[in-house]
Amino acid sequence: MYRLLLAIALAATLLTGPAQAADTPIASLPDFTELARRNSPAVVNISTTVKPSRGEGRLPPGFSVPDMPDDGPLSEFFRRFFGDEGPGGAPGGIDPRSSLGSGFIISDDGYVITNYHVIREADEVVVRMSDRSEHVAEVIGSDPRSDIAVLKITADAKLPAVTLGSSEQLDVGEWVLAIGSPFGFDYSVTAGIVSAKGRSLPNENYVPFIQTDVAINPGNSGGPLFNLDGEVVGVNSQIYSRTGGFMGVSFAIPIHVVMDVYEQLREKGSVTRGWLGVLIQDVTSELAESFDMSKPRGALVSKVLDDSPAGKGGLETGDIIVRFAGKAVDQSSDLPPIVGATRVGQKIPVEVIRGGKAKTLTVEIGALPDEEEAVIAAKDGAGKTRVDARLGIAVADLDADARKRLDLEQGGVLIEEIEEGPARQAGLRVGDVILQLNNVAVEDAATFRDIVKGLAPGKTVPVLIQRQGGPMFLALKTPSE
Repeated sequence: MYRLLLAIALAATLLTGPAQAADTPIASLPDFTELARRNSPAVVNISTTVKPSRGEGRLPPGFSVPDMPDDGPLSEFFRRFFGDEGPGGAPGGIDPRSSLGSGFIISDDGYVITNYHVIREADEVVVRMSDRSEHVAEVIGSDPRSDIAVLKITADAKLPAVTLGSSEQLDVGEWVLAIGSPFGFDYSVTAGIVSAKGRSLPNENYVPFIQTDVAINPGNSGGPLFNLDGEVVGVNSQIYSRTGGFMGVSFAIPIHVVMDVYEQLREKGSVTRGWLGVLIQDVTSELAESFDMSKPRGALVSKVLDDSPAGKGGLETGDIIVRFAGKAVDQSSDLPPIVGATRVGQKIPVEVIRGGKAKTLTVEIGALPDEEEAVIAAKDGAGKTRVDARLGIAVADLDADARKRLDLEQGGVLIEEIEEGPARQAGLRVGDVILQLNNVAVEDAATFRDIVKGLAPGKTVPVLIQRQGGPMFLALKTPSE
């Protein structure tokens, strides 16, 4: 009887299983065929030529070509590589350099967007269309900071142009597609998803990159990134790779950043960005505790530059910027793109945490200078003091030469010795200059000792230092007594 019941139950499972599966919706992958067919005509291949300079292939100063018969075996060699111009006007017979990239037509009158690094230093830029027609392009303008360049080609008829979407409305996990010319293979289509938004890359402070896992390789640079509606949401720009090839991490410039640059380049041939004039760093959990914050957030101001909009607006070293122009600043990397996109001359509300309390300031945004100000660290000092037993640190007053190198008119002490203790555990090093301790300016070694004496036991306090590249905050926990 038991075996009969078991057989009946098994038969019922087999019969009902497929029916239940048929009722369950199965997610299908998107079909990219129509998207690729419709948008490929607006995508272009870009090739550049860089002619060698007159100095390339020449002998170094002080060297000369030895006398030899014109028909001698080495005469032709020296003539081609160190003498007169070779074929095509290239000095010394050196061939011009060339490169390949991608781009897309942004308007039917022939404006094209690509990456700055694709056309950098090019003497000639050629745009090839999907119908294999070629046009010599004029470089309207370029912006190295955003890696965007605008070209112009002329055609007898209206050109196919892309449709623009919104990069700000992209969601992580959303499908995206790229069209470009990796390794010179024209009109290659690759697809993937948005991996992250608002990525900050080294030396790329003004672009909140879109990270994707779309296969991007050399030659894809400057090509469009589409959403499933066939709208351009970004410009493929960089890859992260240890081999030089695709490794599943690629980055695109958001289209809202691209269009701001494009419009400025079309109007005036250059790009102006907003400037606040502060050096900032992330707020760690230790620093949050030292500043009496419930959780880490915001951009910690480690220096306010002289004669900057921030200084004129009342920002101070040690302020933590948590909102700028009504937008939340959760990490320090959030701030530069927001400031850079702000128009020069606008008066912007800036919310900061100062002394554990929220404070709103109004700052009039300036124009980002061409040369960003560098801060130099001190290497030596004078007037060494004994090691402070409480923190395990010895400091010295700064002499005139050290202050000149630091660009410090007054204040600060140089760390000359560190023993095992709270200072070393906080990350302080010999050669650092202490500017503030527990939000109090350190005028000299005597002031430093007085501040240390007043520190409450077992409390985490912020310490502002100057180290090689510039100022930074560290969190120092005093020993329990």
